[in-house]
Amino acid sequence: MGKGQSISEPAIEYLCQPMVIAVNTRFLVEGSLEGFGNFTAEIFGMMARQHPEHQFHFLLDRPYSGIHDFPSNVTMQVISPPARHPLLWKYWFDIKLPPVFRKIKADVFVSPDGFCSLTTKVPQCLVVHDLGFLHYPDAYKKTHYRFYRHFTPKFIKKAQFIATVSEFSKQDIIAHYKTDPGKIDVVYNGVKEDFKPVSFDKKESTKEKYTGGSEFFLYAGAIQPRKNLVNLLKAFSIFKKRQRSEMKLVLAGRLAWKNDEFLELLKTYKYREDVILTGYVDQKELVLLMASAYALVYPSVFEGFGVPVVEAMKCEVPVLTSAGTSMQEIGEDAALYFDASSHTDMAEKLMLIYKDEELRKSLIQKGKAIAKKYSWKKSAELLWGCIVKAREQN
Repeated sequence: MGKGQSISEPAIEYLCQPMVIAVNTRFLVEGSLEGFGNFTAEIFGMMARQHPEHQFHFLLDRPYSGIHDFPSNVTMQVISPPARHPLLWKYWFDIKLPPVFRKIKADVFVSPDGFCSLTTKVPQCLVVHDLGFLHYPDAYKKTHYRFYRHFTPKFIKKAQFIATVSEFSKQDIIAHYKTDPGKIDVVYNGVKEDFKPVSFDKKESTKEKYTGGSEFFLYAGAIQPRKNLVNLLKAFSIFKKRQRSEMKLVLAGRLAWKNDEFLELLKTYKYREDVILTGYVDQKELVLLMASAYALVYPSVFEGFGVPVVEAMKCEVPVLTSAGTSMQEIGEDAALYFDASSHTDMAEKLMLIYKDEELRKSLIQKGKAIAKKYSWKKSAELLWGCIVKAREQN
């Protein structure tokens, strides 16, 4: 539970009585576990192991054959059809799920992607990662944006309890939807223990594979407008002109949506040979890239948390990221911050981390301490408290 929060006697009783917990696991998609998918796999897998006396029903919209080994108290159930656009989202949550809840006698429904069912009486715990669509609507498909804008306030009102991934996001939800602060707890993301430093030989072989042996700045995440990669290319161009360095820029992530401006710029980009697009990489490969990077550059204009920031810190790699959003809350004094709207400021910070070895060492040491604060074990314990509170509200 959060600081100063307590569990009431009815909630303690629920902790003792076995519950049936339905979980929206639509984003457990093999081959592209990122964002919601990673959050879902890690936090609910950990939670099910922590609470073997309770039954968890993972509700998918397509078959799952991934690598995660969930415990025996988890039942995987496919509810068709695949819900991948707004009309089917509504159909899946409001028409298809309520009969499933009745059949399995669900005590609570947990949804980690910000959507919930508006037609069920089952208590719901909703995870709202951020309200990026309100701040940067142009970064979303129009149909998605309209759905989020219309239904998010309804989902927040309908849910018995809400979890969000930072104090930044909590205050954003309160400000925009006048939500009772007592209805929202902060449940920070965790980071896998796989993210850790690697040997010199592994670093060298990873650099040889991706950059021909050169040092590199790394961006990790989906390639889409909100991630601000056009400004990163402009900043990297200034860096290359002034430093005349062999440094490369590796962009590790899948091409998502609305990438026309980014792809057009890349076609005529002077330093195109120094920019490497890896496409989607699995976690094993991402760990190698992260731990081998000279620095992580995470220029996103808006995030609820910013998981790569902590992943890099766990790998003992310095972090450069955007000022003023959740990343500054998470990174504290262990990162170098820039104005995300200014490619010149971003370039200055790239040059600073490149030239100042003492600063780089200092950020690495501070980052190691920050990274210890975040684990999926802690996150699962916090979210469990939210689930109990949602059940208690019924």
